[in-house]
Amino acid sequence: MTLLRYAAFLGLAIWIGGLAVLAGIGAPTVFEALIARDPVAGRELAGLLFGTMLERFQYVAWGSAAVLFLSLGLRAAIGPRPRHTALRIWAVVLMLAISLVTVFVIIPAIDEIRGAIEGAVAALPAADPRRMAFGRWHGLSSGLMLLTIGLGLGLGWAEVHDPH
Repeated sequence: MTLLRYAAFLGLAIWIGGLAVLAGIGAPTVFEALIARDPVAGRELAGLLFGTMLERFQYVAWGSAAVLFLSLGLRAAIGPRPRHTALRIWAVVLMLAISLVTVFVIIPAIDEIRGAIEGAVAALPAADPRRMAFGRWHGLSSGLMLLTIGLGLGLGWAEVHDPH
């Protein structure tokens, strides 16, 4: 049972820690460094770079989801069943769904907007519908990332406070 709990903690640490590092250190550093060299092209390049990093990280997230599902499922089957098992499983399902939406909906939508523009998104007028759509997709992506981190922290809290 201890090994299964450890696996759950490890899966959460990799998933949530990875997202937190990407959002809190990776993105700001990449954007700051590249924008310092060229405000418009640097922002565009930073967005492309971070988008690629985020997309590749989602495969890690999927592996972490598998570890969490396996840990929760085996612990429920072997016993004692973790408290609020169904709620925890639904939290992982939601986190995984967010990851899938990021890869298969949000990133392609952002890439489509970028592909339809000559030059950088940041060079478009603020009222341009393409720039506004880009901003909405970016905001959705950021919000979903924060939701995933919050759900993961909640799962970690539940794990720490579970006597089983």
